[in-house]
Amino acid sequence: MKIKDRIALQFTLMVAVILLLFSAAIYSLSARYRQEEFYDRLKSKAQTTCRLLVKVKGIDKDLLKIIDKNTLTEMLDEKVLIFNSKDELVYSSVDDKLITYHAELLKEVRANKEMEFLQDDSETIGLLYQEGDEPLVVLASAFDKFGRNKLDNLLQILAWGLVGGIGLTVALGIYFASNSLKPISLINQQVSQITAHNLAQKLDEGNRKDEIAQLAINFNTVLDRLNKAFEQQKSFVSHASHELRTPLAALKSEIQLGQRFTKNNPELEEVFENLFSDTERLISITNNLLFLARSIENMGNMKSTSVRIEDIAFLAKEEILSSFPNYNILIDYISIPENENDTVIDGNEELLKRVLLNLIDNACKYSSNHTARVLIDTNESNCVVKVIDEGIGISQEDIPYLFDPFYRSSHTSEVPGFGIGLSICQRIIDLHHGTIKVTSELGKGSEFQVSLRHV
Repeated sequence: MKIKDRIALQFTLMVAVILLLFSAAIYSLSARYRQEEFYDRLKSKAQTTCRLLVKVKGIDKDLLKIIDKNTLTEMLDEKVLIFNSKDELVYSSVDDKLITYHAELLKEVRANKEMEFLQDDSETIGLLYQEGDEPLVVLASAFDKFGRNKLDNLLQILAWGLVGGIGLTVALGIYFASNSLKPISLINQQVSQITAHNLAQKLDEGNRKDEIAQLAINFNTVLDRLNKAFEQQKSFVSHASHELRTPLAALKSEIQLGQRFTKNNPELEEVFENLFSDTERLISITNNLLFLARSIENMGNMKSTSVRIEDIAFLAKEEILSSFPNYNILIDYISIPENENDTVIDGNEELLKRVLLNLIDNACKYSSNHTARVLIDTNESNCVVKVIDEGIGISQEDIPYLFDPFYRSSHTSEVPGFGIGLSICQRIIDLHHGTIKVTSELGKGSEFQVSLRHV
């Protein structure tokens, strides 16, 4: 889960819990207030009925019933029962005794003097009235329809308010989380565009005051250190390779001169031949290192032109065959391009030729029949070149490290090489914003596939 979604979810849950507790508290307090207010009304009704019955002379029970039914404070399903000290019913506001009572209830009322309880969804109050000649027990009951309707309405309002509040919280949480993390998203986009070719690029440091701005500042500092270290490494390799070329060239000349005086001495002749071979290897390594260093150094200044990939393939074939006439190189199309521009690449001809030279040379060198097939294919956006051989193949364990400088597979130690060529190929393809990948199987051969965007 993304941080943005996590923040929005946590914020929503927190607000939802607060709203739920607040709604529950409001409903609970309202319900309690309704009940207390209704019990007060019942108590007032019970006391008024007893006072009229006891203190008003000449009032009879029928007249009291009429007064009860026509009072402004009459409540729904209202019932009032009055008992004397002998638990005899002396007054009932209704003809049928709808309030269930028993002697134990009357005793509890006399003991507690006042009781409040629910009976069949109706609030009931028991009251001991002692202002007359004898103490009376009053049971008053009614159903608070109006109060309960108000409570139901309040519950609906709170429920809809809770749903609406949670929905609004989700929307606001997503908005504020996205807005708050927008600088981080911007930093992620900028970081994803930084590669080994543009370490000098800097992140936007914003206001340089908050935590996100400080993160960008620290990252820029790290990038600056990496860029300096990278530049020093490139400079060292370039200068070292360049400085080595002169003494190695002189050494090669001295060895060739010395070979003229070893014609009659087979032992010295063998020594000089080994020296010459080793010097050639050193010169080749130095040239490759210098090429690799300069290709990295000049990545931002590469001169590009429109070149045809098949023309580069034939140029590479001619150059290889001039050095190795016994190699067999076959160039063909997988499918004939419908558009003549499908094989036109915007790139550097010499660098792209170097890629095909290395791949074709490896294919022939590691194959017993010294044969390489170069197949060209196109699609809507890319031109694809496949270099296929039937050689010794590459193990799956070696493939992830194949493009690392100086890495060589363990079963290729008998074949001459330095492990630099494929690294150079990848750097050049990266420079052209393409891809290079390999599929291989031991004992059956390898296939290197280069994909470049055509014009």
